[in-house]
Amino acid sequence: MREKKPAAWVKSALEFGPVLLFFVGYLKLKDEVFTIGGTEYGGFVVVTACFVPLMVLCSGLLWKLTGHLSKMQIATMVLVVVFGGLSVWFNDERFFKMKPTMIYLLFGGILGVGLLRGTSYLKVVMEEALPMQYAGWMILTRRLCGFFLALAVLNELIWRTQSEATWVYFKTFGLSAAMFVFFIAQTKVFQTYGIEEDDSEPKQG
Repeated sequence: MREKKPAAWVKSALEFGPVLLFFVGYLKLKDEVFTIGGTEYGGFVVVTACFVPLMVLCSGLLWKLTGHLSKMQIATMVLVVVFGGLSVWFNDERFFKMKPTMIYLLFGGILGVGLLRGTSYLKVVMEEALPMQYAGWMILTRRLCGFFLALAVLNELIWRTQSEATWVYFKTFGLSAAMFVFFIAQTKVFQTYGIEEDDSEPKQG
């Protein structure tokens, strides 16, 4: 199916809106306790219960508008449903806090398996959006694999040793900022190994 092109602001709203709404909802309800069906739920769990279906809805709308969801987006949505659902079912916020750890371990592990097989799975996913020589893909894949594993360790350290509010700020802004800085830091790789669409010969590294 050919990917459609919705307005950029619509795509961004569907991708980042649920996370920002989770953050706003947490700030408003973090100190509240709700009694539902005779069971008391903290604000964090209630916000998580709202976030999960919102994430699924936005992912569905994104697929409807673009005709496409990346494997990363699908895996993220599945893990949100699983770990968010566990947090609500067991009334335990720890499951949802482990979700980023599982996401980054999954992505880092997949890239690591590819590297062990002498190939770049990242190239398969991103080649159309980022044409680059094979050597460049291998460099980027090794770095991103290590970066994902480092983020998994960092998430565990923060949610286990810091306050709940600190973790929410980290999840909402810290992880996105870290990803942005990582790719900015790879500018040299993109410049050295990037391929213009009309290039007839690869560049020399």
